[in-house]
Amino acid sequence: MKNILYLIGFVAALCLQPYQSQASSHREAPLISNDPLADNTDVYAFKSPVDKENIVLVANYIPFEHPAGGPNWYSFGENIRYEVHVDNNAATPGADIVYRFTFMKKNEDPTTFFLIRLGKENLKTTYMCERSMDGGKSFETIISEGSVPPPHIGPRSIDNKTVGLGAGYDALVKKSIMTASTGEKIFCGPVDDPFFVDLGGIFDLGNIRAGSGKDGVAKFNCHSIVIEVPVATLQKGHKAVAMASNILDPDYVIGVYASSSRKKITTLYGGSDVGYDGDWVQVSRLGMPLTNEAVIPVGMKDRWNATTPDNDLQFAKYFTNPELALYMDDSAFGTAVPGLAPLRIQTKSLGAFDFRNGKAGLFSLKGTAALDGTALSEAAFGKVLLPDAMSPRAVDILPIFYTGVPNLPPYQLATGKNGNPLAPGKPFINNFLPTLGDWLRLNMAVPATPRDDPKFSSLGLVQAAALGLTDATYNKTTDLQFIPNMDGFPNGRRLEDDVTTIELQAVGGVVLAAIGLWYDDYVPSVTASPVTPNLVSVLSFNAGVTKNDTTLKTTFPYLQNPWPGFRGNSYEGQDSEMPEALAITISNLNCTTGGFTFGRTGGDKTKTVEYSAAGVVNGQWGTSVDRMIESELFKDANSRSKLYAKARYVNEPASEVSLEFEFRAPCKAARMGVPENGEKVVPLSAVIMGNPTTNEEVVIEVKGALGKRVQLDLANNSGVVIGQQVIGNANTTERRAVKLGNQPGIYFLRVSTPDDKYTIKILRR
Repeated sequence: MKNILYLIGFVAALCLQPYQSQASSHREAPLISNDPLADNTDVYAFKSPVDKENIVLVANYIPFEHPAGGPNWYSFGENIRYEVHVDNNAATPGADIVYRFTFMKKNEDPTTFFLIRLGKENLKTTYMCERSMDGGKSFETIISEGSVPPPHIGPRSIDNKTVGLGAGYDALVKKSIMTASTGEKIFCGPVDDPFFVDLGGIFDLGNIRAGSGKDGVAKFNCHSIVIEVPVATLQKGHKAVAMASNILDPDYVIGVYASSSRKKITTLYGGSDVGYDGDWVQVSRLGMPLTNEAVIPVGMKDRWNATTPDNDLQFAKYFTNPELALYMDDSAFGTAVPGLAPLRIQTKSLGAFDFRNGKAGLFSLKGTAALDGTALSEAAFGKVLLPDAMSPRAVDILPIFYTGVPNLPPYQLATGKNGNPLAPGKPFINNFLPTLGDWLRLNMAVPATPRDDPKFSSLGLVQAAALGLTDATYNKTTDLQFIPNMDGFPNGRRLEDDVTTIELQAVGGVVLAAIGLWYDDYVPSVTASPVTPNLVSVLSFNAGVTKNDTTLKTTFPYLQNPWPGFRGNSYEGQDSEMPEALAITISNLNCTTGGFTFGRTGGDKTKTVEYSAAGVVNGQWGTSVDRMIESELFKDANSRSKLYAKARYVNEPASEVSLEFEFRAPCKAARMGVPENGEKVVPLSAVIMGNPTTNEEVVIEVKGALGKRVQLDLANNSGVVIGQQVIGNANTTERRAVKLGNQPGIYFLRVSTPDDKYTIKILRR
């Protein structure tokens, strides 16, 4: 407490000003944009979804790695210190725990220009990991020679046993998962960039394309450091989760940021020799996923990158009158940015409180008895949270970035407050670590929300608040209980969290509304419910891209394998106008005659497609789409139940695609019926659009699951589930892309609804 009071006194006179928030840090400052190998892109910290006693720390570097960026592919840099910093004690300045990584490269075959040839790897990368438990004063080596998988160049370099490495990329990743001498599980290597954001729209002066944006980092890779570490290692008293007093125990809060440093002096000699001398200098850092890219002004960005969080008070003035708030305020520039029209900040919350830029916010209550017992009282943190009459967002935006949020009124849900936002409510967050610096804060005592939980949401704490206010499971009591997504951003950051949408909603006042400072269209004692059209408008808003462009792994290292360069230009980025690959379909199956219709999706629409299938009358290649299964095959219940169909462009054998179609399942009498309304029941069916395949990704078409929850489980030949997707409420026809493993072989895709299952065998050649 003495340390907290000291910090409060230290910042009592701060004048706090502009802030804005949008996307994660990719090329966020002038100097670091010229040094991509040292550029932080994202930091994540979340509870392990498979082990409640573990925390996962992720530090990503090197933005916008094109998968085909050879012949000199991207890699971690030599002569760079990559570090992950953890603060677990507000009473000590700076980080308490530091993980330091340094990388080394060697050429196994310097006679070739290829990166990989004949089982040998050039620029083969290894690393040393050191750990400090005393704030960086001393380090011990916990991994002396860690393995880094090579870039995912293509099938000859990676998979081919004669000319390449002869191992699937999954095997290379597994081989590169290290266990430190102190117990941490560590992976370093290239991965799919898990971040997602409509960069092109947002930075076009706020041209938000809600629901239709293009993911600016889709199909790009980055390099990741992933550490899974026991909570007891990070907790300041080395306590396990099982020893926490409750799920919001304040002693379990940590702050995390990642950095990179270079030697101060670089000397270029003749003959391509380079010298590195002098002290180490920090050149990049990242904690919260928004600060330097969209909060710090251009003239200060390089300074911010060179500063550690314990010196962040010099930047505090940029955090309590958000620039973005000007575009959510029609009395300022709100009408100039139509993409933000759903977000309108409270101007007369509860008829009295104005949170627009430069307004008083809650300052009129400063020093009054109404604040006694709250975090806003002068005896607590009022000097920081209510600094003056012109910093309205010091009560919500500043704590999110600089202190974390305490489990004290008013920072509890409006549930149970009976209209008084200052009264005790339902607890839902406590990641308070008042170090007054940019750290990604996480309460490690909070349980993880299962990723297959129907209530799991990429909106993190915003969704937890919505459930706590509206869901009868949680809003009937003010007692502390776990609400799904309490472990989401800004309480840490999960890989799935849509931080862009969350931050825009926060600037739009959604946190204020959640604690009872409702939007202007709520009139106390008049409006029936505080869940007003304005609040619904904010909660329904999204920033254009709401999820990553591929799946995530369910186990360590959680990030997906990097996109392979061999796949070509389609991996430059998401393009909604780019044609889909050619695929074959079978429809209109007549369960009496065996007649059916061939079809096609995707491909070059200017080219004619021809079809063939074994077991079909006139099954030779031809452009006719109406065909019939041979009678003997169709009527013999003991014969095979599949059609092996093919399609290709006329006179282009290399364009051939295939389809394995289960024709008996839709026609089984047990799956047919006529309900009371007379409508035909459509049985569950699924078709792979192209099977066998040589691609890493296939498209599945699911029918017969209208209105149901559908789960897709992909298993390898050993029965181990390696991928999973969930469709919450299926349409009549659902198509989903399924990423296979990198290894050729047999895979099984199980399609499950609450009352049915369907399994398809996939052959990847």
